[in-house]
Amino acid sequence: MKFTWFNLMPWPYLPDDFREKNHSVWVDINSRLFDPVKSNEVYNTYMDLLEYAGTLGFDGIGVNEHHQNGYGIMPSPNIIAAGLARRTKDVGLVVLGNSIALYNPPVRVAEEFAMLDCISGGRLVAGFPVGTSMDTNYCYGQIPALTREKYQEAHDLIRKAWSEPDPFAWNGRYTKLRHVNIWPRPIQNPPPIHIPGGGSVETYDFCIDNTYSYSYLSFSGYLRAKALMDGYWRRVEERKAPDASPYRAGFAQTICVAETDAEARKLYEKHILYFYNRCLHVFAGFADAPGYRTIKTIQTGALSQYAPPKGYANVTWEELIEGGHVIAGSPETVRQRMEDLIKTLRVGNIFCLMHVGDMPKEKCMYSTQLFAEKVMPKLRHFFPEFADDERFWCHPIANQAKPGSLPKVNAAPIMAGE
Repeated sequence: MKFTWFNLMPWPYLPDDFREKNHSVWVDINSRLFDPVKSNEVYNTYMDLLEYAGTLGFDGIGVNEHHQNGYGIMPSPNIIAAGLARRTKDVGLVVLGNSIALYNPPVRVAEEFAMLDCISGGRLVAGFPVGTSMDTNYCYGQIPALTREKYQEAHDLIRKAWSEPDPFAWNGRYTKLRHVNIWPRPIQNPPPIHIPGGGSVETYDFCIDNTYSYSYLSFSGYLRAKALMDGYWRRVEERKAPDASPYRAGFAQTICVAETDAEARKLYEKHILYFYNRCLHVFAGFADAPGYRTIKTIQTGALSQYAPPKGYANVTWEELIEGGHVIAGSPETVRQRMEDLIKTLRVGNIFCLMHVGDMPKEKCMYSTQLFAEKVMPKLRHFFPEFADDERFWCHPIANQAKPGSLPKVNAAPIMAGE
């Protein structure tokens, strides 16, 4: 099993009446609610938590990309990952990902991912999401019906830029470049690639064709995700893939751990409800621009897996726990529910969402440490027949460079004699 500690970086200061007084947390959110001075502490706290998780035995620490929203204030995950690369060691940097249809030209992604791989010594796990409709179509203005075609072209260009040692010309529909010759180049060629999905069944074939890991990212929980993941595994079988390795798939799950079930509710309930009530307050008209979803995906009914029929406006702790949206409780309770998740979805990659909403740093560290010490070791044993499958994970070099110590103030005499 591979466990990635994942941070969405939500804005923790949305007011109590946010849902009532704001149209949406995404796209047209009131920018006056963002306080740049407060953000200095918020960003550094979130990076502290990611670095802390990197010391506890997690396989990876994860970041992602979103725009114009209070759900996740990380428009450039590469900036965060670059900071983490210098302050961590022996842990994968999981960037899920860069929304490649938004970049002009896409070689920018090829270059920046290559930089991250070089700085970290081969610790990059890359992600190429199509991007939410909010980000891709409404914030960045991409034509919904052309988004996937543009995405495919960007993907092909990035992969060729990584693999082709000689300069080449690219004459695509959306990008035309006389000289493609990226410097730097990644240590891993290519880095392992995970494709975050949110319900589009075409992504199944894309992952199978390219030997990428399909990662279902959802807040509706693992019980509602079963139908979609069953569809993925059926497609793997239909396509006669060489194997059905569980590392071909991943799932993101909200997790909170305390000493007892009662303590978990006492510590985390208000932060969970903050997230579901405020951070997921997305205007329905932004969630699926006409043409963003293909007819095939709509026909499968996959989109019904997103949320409870009544939505999240007044969802309760009990509903979130019973529905599998949130796995919370004592280490034993969490272990049992996580085992059910792993077996039910047959996933080898777990993205642990352990910072939720406006959860303070100390509570998050407490939950993270309990999971790392009392839950995670008891879940490592699954899928022993695929224990050697490393196609979907990073391969760091043996002798990674270490950050140097800062020079002393009076270090100038060192230069004497030159």
